[in-house]
Amino acid sequence: MAFASVSNLVIGGPPRVNLLPRAIVERRERASLLRKWGWGLVAVLAVVALGTAGVFTLLTAASLRLTAANAHTNELLVEVAALQPVNQKLQLESELGEFRTQAMGTDLKWAGPLETVRGALPADVGISEYSLAPGGLPRTDDPTTEAGATGRIHFISATPTDFVALIREVRQLPGVLDADGWATTLSGDAYDYELRVTFDQTVYTGAYAAEAQQ
Repeated sequence: MAFASVSNLVIGGPPRVNLLPRAIVERRERASLLRKWGWGLVAVLAVVALGTAGVFTLLTAASLRLTAANAHTNELLVEVAALQPVNQKLQLESELGEFRTQAMGTDLKWAGPLETVRGALPADVGISEYSLAPGGLPRTDDPTTEAGATGRIHFISATPTDFVALIREVRQLPGVLDADGWATTLSGDAYDYELRVTFDQTVYTGAYAAEAQQ
């Protein structure tokens, strides 16, 4: 039997004596310590569980956002694929328009050049035939500086005409870059005059070029 030491006595209080064996006391202390460690471990596990739950929630939300973004991307790809035929048609239309502009960029105002030249002819001289070919495509914004239609125009008259003066007159006409020619006598009293002339590009209609710009 163990007796309390004099240092553990409380002066003025009721006498107390610890009669438990020391082994039991030590076992209780170890049990108390184990409980404290157990509660600490539970607290740590709770914190870890909460952190894991938070991370899982964030990962789940990010996964949902990624799934939604992928779904939206797939929808856009489907829409783009559906518009592909339209894009192909628009591209084909653009290519055909460009081709028509290149092919018809030298479309001539046939009546314009002839009427211009006819206005400079004497009363007894007429146009018997003509052959005009378009020049190159427009390369500048000023159509008066580039060659347009080039060819030959034949005049006929019953009496001799001052063809040199006529050539000079034609050279001064609007739209004419150059003119030259000679005269030959036909059967009887008729005379044929051949004029070689080059018009500028104001003789082009420009209709298809205007459509291309629109």
